[in-house]
This record gives sequence, structure tokens and C-alpha cells, in this order.
Amino acid sequence: MSEALPDYGWGSARPHTANYLSEKVRDILRESGGKSVLDAGCGNGALAGYLASLGYQVTGLDASTSGIEIARMTFPDVRFEVGTFDSPPTGTFDAVCSTEVVEHLYSPHLLIQYCFEALKPGGLLIISTPYHGYLKNLAIALLGKWDSHLTALWHGGHIKFWSRATLSSLLEGAGFEVTGFYGAGRLPFFWKSMIIVAKRP
Repeated sequence: MSEALPDYGWGSARPHTANYLSEKVRDILRESGGKSVLDAGCGNGALAGYLASLGYQVTGLDASTSGIEIARMTFPDVRFEVGTFDSPPTGTFDAVCSTEVVEHLYSPHLLIQYCFEALKPGGLLIISTPYHGYLKNLAIALLGKWDSHLTALWHGGHIKFWSRATLSSLLEGAGFEVTGFYGAGRLPFFWKSMIIVAKRP
């Protein structure tokens, strides 16, 4: 993400991920007690708008100009910024959320470093990405679904596929302490996504 994206195909409808991720993100934030939240890679602002409706002080950041335009129109009381992860954050926050973003990035370490710098000491990163584990991968192979799962024909689709171990390693390499893991969507070990929670020391 070294430059702003003019169009990423965003519409005003909530992304499908919001339905099964937003409540878990809400629950984690409630336990943390923080009030200021950065949504890093906010897309059309659906999650940021939801969290703002719960009373959080939310800022949404995305490289997609069309996504930010939609977010500003849909949630006019929430602060949204066009920006990339290779620039310094404009403030610090109690928590950073980044849902279904890291799998789209050529340089995911830039996102993680940005989140680290955007957090106050003791702040939480809540990051999600499609889940990949042995049983799910085996099921995808047996059902012949890898072509659709790998999103090769989707403009802006997934280019990296994370396991719990590899994403945790990325976070720990940036200085985070991994404190939690949750599956989201579908049955256990066939989850749509995984959520990893990490703390900035």
C-alpha cells in the first residue's frame, strides 16, 4: 500500500464479514475498556460506523478513495481519512482493529508496524483474516474448492494466506505480545476467519 487506490469496488452495503466479526470485535473492545479506536483498512466504514454507534471514538483509515467517500457519506459523524500504512499514524489510540485486510497486502509488515505505532502503550490490536488450518484446508482440497478460495480472478483479492502460527509470528516480530485467539463464522476448525488479539507492551 504505497499509494491511494482510486477504486476498490466498494459499495454502501455492509461487507459480508461484518455480520460475523463485528460482535466479537465489540466484545473484545468492551473487555479492554478502551474508548479510542482506529479501524485500519476500514473500507466503506461499516465496522467503524458500528463501533461509533456504540459510543467509541473511531477513526477509519483506508487507501481506497471510493471506500472513504462512501464511508463519509454513510457515517458523517465518524472521522475517515485516506491514507496508507507506509506513513506515520496521525494519532495514538487505545485499540486498533484491522479486519480482513492483511491477506490483501504485498507488504503486511507495514500494516503491523503502523498499528504498533498507532497504539498507546498497553493498547490492543484486534486483527482478523480468513482462517487456514489443517482440517479446513483438507476440506477445501477434497471438495475441489481451491480455485474459488484463492480468489485469483478477484481484482484486489487475497494474495497471502495466514495460519495462526504465521500471523502470530508476524505480530511478535513487530514487538506485539499475542494474548488471544478466536474463530469466527461456521463450525470450529472450519471457521471463515480467525481473530488474533495482541498487546503493545
